[in-house]
Amino acid sequence: MSHMRNVRIKETVREMEACFGTEATSCAFSVSLSLSLLPPCSTCLSELGRARYTPSRGGGPCLLSINNLWNSEIQVGPVSGRLYHTLEGGLPGTLDRLSRLLLAFSVGFPQVRLCLQPITMADHTSPDYFSCTLCLSLLRDPVAIPCGHSFCMDCISGYWNEADYTGIYICPQCKITFTQRPVLRPNATLSMVAEKIKKSGLNLNANAAQDSVYAGASDVPCDFCMGKKLKAVKSCLNCLASYCEKHLKPHYESATFKRHKLVDELGNLDRKICPQHQKSLELFCRTDQMCICAICTVSEHRGHDIVSAEAERSEKQKLLGVSQAEIRQKCQERVKELEELKTAVDSLKNSAQRAMVESQKMFEDMIRSIDRMRSEVTKLIGINEKAAFNQAEALIERLEQEIDELKKKESGLKQLYGTDDHIHFLQNFNYLCTPTDDGFIPRVSLNPDFSFAAVRKAVAEIKERLEEFGREELLKISKSVSEMPVYTTESRTLDRRSRGVAKEVTTDGVSSEPKSRADFLKYFCQLKLDPNTAYKELYISENSRKVIRTRDLQPYGDTSDRFDSFAQVLCREALSGGRFYWEIEWNGEFSIGVAYRSISRKGKGSMCLLGYNDKSWSLLCSDTGYSAWHNRVDKSISAPHSPRIGVYLDHSAGVLAFYSISGSMTLLHRFETTFVEPLYPGFGVGTSVKICNLK
Repeated sequence: MSHMRNVRIKETVREMEACFGTEATSCAFSVSLSLSLLPPCSTCLSELGRARYTPSRGGGPCLLSINNLWNSEIQVGPVSGRLYHTLEGGLPGTLDRLSRLLLAFSVGFPQVRLCLQPITMADHTSPDYFSCTLCLSLLRDPVAIPCGHSFCMDCISGYWNEADYTGIYICPQCKITFTQRPVLRPNATLSMVAEKIKKSGLNLNANAAQDSVYAGASDVPCDFCMGKKLKAVKSCLNCLASYCEKHLKPHYESATFKRHKLVDELGNLDRKICPQHQKSLELFCRTDQMCICAICTVSEHRGHDIVSAEAERSEKQKLLGVSQAEIRQKCQERVKELEELKTAVDSLKNSAQRAMVESQKMFEDMIRSIDRMRSEVTKLIGINEKAAFNQAEALIERLEQEIDELKKKESGLKQLYGTDDHIHFLQNFNYLCTPTDDGFIPRVSLNPDFSFAAVRKAVAEIKERLEEFGREELLKISKSVSEMPVYTTESRTLDRRSRGVAKEVTTDGVSSEPKSRADFLKYFCQLKLDPNTAYKELYISENSRKVIRTRDLQPYGDTSDRFDSFAQVLCREALSGGRFYWEIEWNGEFSIGVAYRSISRKGKGSMCLLGYNDKSWSLLCSDTGYSAWHNRVDKSISAPHSPRIGVYLDHSAGVLAFYSISGSMTLLHRFETTFVEPLYPGFGVGTSVKICNLK
């Protein structure tokens, strides 16, 4: 065996001399080895959490030990590996070290063939070898750390400066920890190669096709890539891990993974794990309609109807045709509704346009009619004004003539009075002293009551009557348009039967209250839990009808609707304007109730608890009794324990009632109030709550 090792070492040395020459001052080489026959190393598995491979039973160092010993970069897959190493100081000075390295391989891997290859320029220009995993750029002042990985001097120094206060230093690529800050060793070979690449003008980051294979925010990353992760192409349901093309090869090449189930890449593989036992979900409980692990069969689901997930899938797959037909029918109905709605909208637009045009025309006609009335009134006033003016002018002219004659006669009398000629005085006395005929010209007196104020008053009355009539008619038009709904909507989530029955009334016009459980079931509505409101310790299953409180946080996103301090969850359905009934089964202390959508979700105050504010009503249930809560006011209820609770809501009448369901229905508490918003059913979960399917 020793002779065989010596032969192999000499052959390797000759290969190196042929590759690099005896005068070389530095060299870089790689060693390929097959690991398909090696068992997993339990030590590495426990320390690193990922399977590594150890030498055969003959002993020897594992790859990780060689990696740490020689400050080399090692990449290991399940069936093959490659060790990269650079030697400084010339080839002759490294032969002893190389001999010990090859001796370690020959002891640890007697069945492995080592193949020595020089690192070519193609390898030098690969971003995997000469890019810093911290800055993703070409290495600048590269330094090596004890695990063999290389980084920019500034990048790794800054990375570890942040860890000085903890005293624990981690390799950013392989995650190996060091309790003392390692000494950074400059890597002269990498510096030389990086400098040559830089001078040659090659751009390691210019390959867009290469960038496209890296996982983005919406992609599933490979679980085995170090540093910048590639996109996963497949997920293994046995390993519960996702793989890129490179790390997927062992599943195709090794018989060990022959029975593993590969599917297209999946996110959230942690949902394949039982939240209570942390075991793989492989079975299905038909009793509770949920996926379970093997441990569940002897604990929570003991005695239940349990089958394999594959068998249940084959059964449920038969129902897909029915579901697809229903979805297809719903899709066709929605398309028809959409077309009808579009047609109605177009008709509405045409009707509105036609109404506007016709209204505009009629208002223009009314304006022209008013304008004609204005013209006639103006004309009437003008005619009367002209007639009065003509009459007045004739009278004025006659009066002016009479005044002239009287003035002439007065002048003649004055002259006659002063004459000395007696004969002339007597001859003209009779003519001048004859009195004038006052009846010839009528006396003109102005009517003090006459004016055009009556016309002005009549026009003002017309204006007031028009305005009043317009207001009344406009109000009628507004009511006829606004009070008639353009569209009518109804909830699709409610059962058709319950929607029809909800309108039943008695002969005297008063709504009839349900009396028996059969009457209540007429108003049954199927509820579903809303994961967007669930507290992060609540696990929702069974088609969103069951919720369990666990110790583990569920992978829910942060939303404004989520309760962040209390183990509560609301349902998706908004209940309004009708009657509704539902039943639940419960374990552990819990609360059941309804709340407005505006209930607070954040913080630990009473504004977030069901029944502790003016936005919610609830019934607190425990093994010792019940209590009804609203706005922090409670009422204790003494009643036998019941594992099933029924809830009846008449939103329009303001009635919320809770019943215990056993052999018969027993009223526990009844709220009577006025609901001003739609209500959302909700639960405060102690152990588990299940919404019953009563169809």
